[in-house]
Amino acid sequence: MIEVDDLTRSYRRGTVETQVLKGVSFRVRRGEFVVIMGRSGSGKSTVLNILGLLDKIDSGRYVLDGTDFSRAGDDERSAARNRKIGFVFQQFHLLERASAVRNVTLPLLYAEDDPGDADERAERALEAVGLSHRARHFPGELSSGEQQRVAIARALINDPALILADEATGNLDAQAGREILDIFRRLRVEGRTIVLITHDTSVALCADRTLVLDDGRIAPATPAGAGASRAPASLDPA
Repeated sequence: MIEVDDLTRSYRRGTVETQVLKGVSFRVRRGEFVVIMGRSGSGKSTVLNILGLLDKIDSGRYVLDGTDFSRAGDDERSAARNRKIGFVFQQFHLLERASAVRNVTLPLLYAEDDPGDADERAERALEAVGLSHRARHFPGELSSGEQQRVAIARALINDPALILADEATGNLDAQAGREILDIFRRLRVEGRTIVLITHDTSVALCADRTLVLDDGRIAPATPAGAGASRAPASLDPA
């Protein structure tokens, strides 16, 4: 599903250039649940932004679902992002004056064609995260865990093959966090690929494999987590 080869990425502020990624390489199989960990400033968010086609690379190669996006233009990246990728963030980014079902339909506004069944699709996505009974409630009427479920349903609305999650349990209590991880595990069993950034080592136990970023590079491979329901054999970073 994901092939990353020798990625480099630097950012310039004034006259100072900081190299964030220094030759990152790894693979993620289709249907695999992978966690990326690392200290602050190690490059985790930069990797996630590149995987999500939100940021470009300086050099190297990034292939997503068989297509090389290493030098793709903005329009190609935007179209692929809308079709292939769902995003879940630590902050829920819900519209306070919109119901759960309306928040879930938001990605369809960027679709090339009006699907015509937006509400029905949103309700199915909410049902998939166990929140169909709260479809007409507003974010202020939902718990933090329920709001994150709405955000996951929104990520699912376009039926993406890849889910990218950035500290998705970071704003939740322990019980709500476990429920969110249960949803990710179920989505993985259904065949979706999950890549999740976290600082929480307990979250990593739910994944098939953990990649550790250290000073812009991938550290030696970590064994698959104990929580995966049908973990495939781990792949060493390429």
